Order: sequence, then C-alpha cells, then structure tokens
Amino acid sequence: MSARDNLLAQAAQRILITDGAFGTEIQNWKLKGADYAGDLGLTHDQKGNNDILALTKPEVPETITREYLDAGSDIVSTNTFSANRISQADYGAEHLVVDINLASARIARRLADEYAAKDGRPRFVAGAIGPTNKTLSLSPDVNDPGYREIDFDYLAEVYREQAAALVEGGADFILIETVFDTLNAKAGIMAVRLLERELGREVPIMLSMTLTDLSGRNLSGHTVEAFWYAVRHARPVTIGLNCSFGASQLRPHVRVLSEIADTLIMVYPNAGLPNELGEYDEMPETTAGLVHEWAEHGQVNILGGCCGSTPAHIAAMAKAVAGLTPRKAPQLAPVTCLAGLEPFIMAA
Repeated sequence: MSARDNLLAQAAQRILITDGAFGTEIQNWKLKGADYAGDLGLTHDQKGNNDILALTKPEVPETITREYLDAGSDIVSTNTFSANRISQADYGAEHLVVDINLASARIARRLADEYAAKDGRPRFVAGAIGPTNKTLSLSPDVNDPGYREIDFDYLAEVYREQAAALVEGGADFILIETVFDTLNAKAGIMAVRLLERELGREVPIMLSMTLTDLSGRNLSGHTVEAFWYAVRHARPVTIGLNCSFGASQLRPHVRVLSEIADTLIMVYPNAGLPNELGEYDEMPETTAGLVHEWAEHGQVNILGGCCGSTPAHIAAMAKAVAGLTPRKAPQLAPVTCLAGLEPFIMAA
C-alpha cells in the first residue's frame, strides 16, 4: 500500500493527530551558540539555526519527536522548516542542506517505525518545507514593484534539493507549510513533480496555508478558497491551515475549506495568540476544546499544533477527538473553478 493510500485508510477510521511546534520546544532547551554550531567548523553564528541540530545535537529533535509520539501523534514532521539553501545561507551553512535534511528525516523515520512496531498502528513522516525568507509574488523594494530577489525556477530547484533529501531519508510526504505566498507554494509543487520524474513514483504532497489577517488572506492576497483552487491540481493528500492565529480565529476559515476541498483537511493552529512578550499562554485543554468543535461538526481529518503548542497540547487534542467520526470529503459538482485573489466558478 502506498503512503497516500495508507494515510487515507487510516483517516477513514478516525481523526488523526499530527505533532506540534519544534521552535518553541527547542527554546526550552536553553541552548547556546556552541550547542548549535557543534564541530562543523562554520564561521557564522549558528544560534537559532534549529534545523542544524539534526547534525550537532540530534538528541534535541529526537527527544521532541518522541514526546509527540508519546502524546499520540500519528504523523511527525521533520525539523527542517528552514533547511533549504536560501534560508541556510544566512548561517553560512547552505552546503549542509542535504546532510541536514537526511539526518532529520532519518530521526523521524526511525522513531515512527519504532512506535508503529510497538502497537501496529501506522505512523507517518511528513518532510517539512517552509516558505523561505523570499517571496515570488511581491517585491522587497517599494521603489521597484517588478523587482524579485529570486525567480520561480531557482526556488523550484532549491525545494527539489530539499525534498529529494527528505524522501531519501524516509519521509512519506512532502509538507509545504506556512504558505504565505501562493506562488512559492507552486514552486514547491513543481519541485516535487520534478522529483517524481527522477524517482519514477509518486511523492504525495501536503499543503498548508497561513493567514496574515482575520479576513482570511495570505500575504500574497489569496483567500482560502482562491488558494485551494490555485493548488488543487497538485492532488494534495491534505490541504489545510497552520500557524496564522489560534484555533478560535481560524474557525470560519476551517469551515469554508472543509466544504470545498475534496481531500483530507489538516489544521494545526498556534496555541492561541501570543501575549505582549511574544509567549503563548493558551492551555492545552482550551486548544483541545476549540478543535473539538471542528471535529464534532465534521470539518477536519487531521489535527495538531503550531507555534506555542507542546506535547501536552497534542495529548489533549488526541483525547478530545477520540471516538469522533472523521470528516468525509464532499462530492463536488464537475465545474471549472479558477482563482485570482478571489475564487471564480464558471457556470456549468
């Protein structure tokens, strides 16, 4: 059975659980610059380069991943949000991109297989790909709206390099997450398609949009509906929302997406909104209660957490949705749906 078919089979039986935040969990380790740098001989300050810990302190991402599996996660993601050539250039570590992704994927794969062997319940690995710190849709120069720091083909190749290493390391899916620019996500989709040609097999894609305002748009201006119509050709095994806000603010947008997407819905919100110090105060039971409403109304298939979420949040979610009926994808009429910044549905 393929990874796609296996995930669909599991999601037909119950609401699945993915993991929570890595960044805020890593902060709890109070690591110093030397802990990040290890003995790799890098000349830049590595403090804050969470992805490189797969090479220098692998016990950190391994412990966090194990805690999420103990909390009930069916899917664990790789700690590779910024493990691409563009983002790693800020740390002078772009030559280590392949090594970082291989190591991180192997950690997640080994633990997923270990837990699956214990109880026979499949565990999945999502190879996480973040948006980078560049955007294809917007100019960074207010005086030159047409200027772009990178082009589509370059970003697609950056993503292809990362995705290839993640798959080689054992990832079941490529998770293109925190999508603030829909064109960046399309470059990620192209990267996976190129990889599929090289491998001669499918590499299933997960897509997760992030909203930048309460009206329900990402930074490139797309509504939730427009984003779905812009990427559904990729046949993602999951579509959803992450980061953005807390579960309370995402409620209407989850409902909209659940009604129009004929694939699995995966949502992993922040643990509420940050306080004035940038910290997340929402208690696990509060987050779990909010996502329980989505599950109770048949709007989600997979739940997890983003910024500020902890293993305790994931455990509370798993308990809150246990036994609830998973969402069934809608049967949609065969009409042409297009998107600019808004959706456009042609008359049948």
